Amino acid sequence: MASFLIRRLLAVLPVLLVVSLLVFFMLRLAPGDPAAVIAGNNATSEDIANIRAHMGLDKPIAVQYVLWLGQVLQGDLGYSYYLSKPVTALVAQRVEPTLSLALGTVLLAVCIAVPLGSLAAWRMGGWLDRGLSAFSVAGFSVPVFVIAYLLIYVFAMQLQWLPVQGYKPISGPQSQGIWAWMRQLILPWLTLSTVYVALIARITRASVSEALQEDFIRTARAKGLAERTVLVRHALANAAVPIVTVVGIGVALLIGGVVVTETVFAIPGLGSLTVDAVLNRDFPVIQGLVLLFSLSYVLINLLVDTSYVWLDPRIRH
Repeated sequence: MASFLIRRLLAVLPVLLVVSLLVFFMLRLAPGDPAAVIAGNNATSEDIANIRAHMGLDKPIAVQYVLWLGQVLQGDLGYSYYLSKPVTALVAQRVEPTLSLALGTVLLAVCIAVPLGSLAAWRMGGWLDRGLSAFSVAGFSVPVFVIAYLLIYVFAMQLQWLPVQGYKPISGPQSQGIWAWMRQLILPWLTLSTVYVALIARITRASVSEALQEDFIRTARAKGLAERTVLVRHALANAAVPIVTVVGIGVALLIGGVVVTETVFAIPGLGSLTVDAVLNRDFPVIQGLVLLFSLSYVLINLLVDTSYVWLDPRIRH
């Protein structure tokens, strides 16, 4: 087990190095000059040159990369050109809303999708199975921002049950309690979870239905076990590996969904910070966020791979 984890961790390092190279050079070679954006429309060429020298943009690209990578290895993601703050401080300020949105979405999607998919597989061809298939197609087809605006129109504008936009922290001096925090996130959770409920439920149905055809299921039923026990302890347990895999993929795909959802609902998280950094060509912030997202993606894959050892004894031995 320890050697497996060490091998997986060592495999992470080349991936992160390649990601850092791609992000750094793609941003540097993209058209536009961040120094000109910071200087403004009335700046002279001398002003822009001074800003470029101050930010180190006048050095060769290879030198810029080595200097930046050395800072990253020391835990320093750089200094925002546009906001004049350390990138680590900006990330720390924005990480709570994004984590609240992402974790709530995953929890809601798993709690809805896994039971729905299991029941649809158990009663294959029934009304629930057909309804789940239709919902899966709709969930994959409709863009996230369309779902967001529909939910806002119905629940916030027409029924006025929930707020339209904004975020209230769960802790700190500005916190107004757990209910105020949840109330702001209900619509974003529902928006993002729609796609992942469709994805996870579809895979759960396929995996459980395949497991229900196995010989050990017939043996379990022949022993007189209750159908609930057969479904949960035998069929669902043996279908856990593909379900966990798709949940891990869904968490990784949340990165793109979070950017759109935070923009629509005006949530001050990492997604909106990414959009602002791209619009302002704030290289250090973009690089820091992409590295953070990449590291999160790799760690999620590592956790998924590790879970296989516990879920499937055949992999363990």
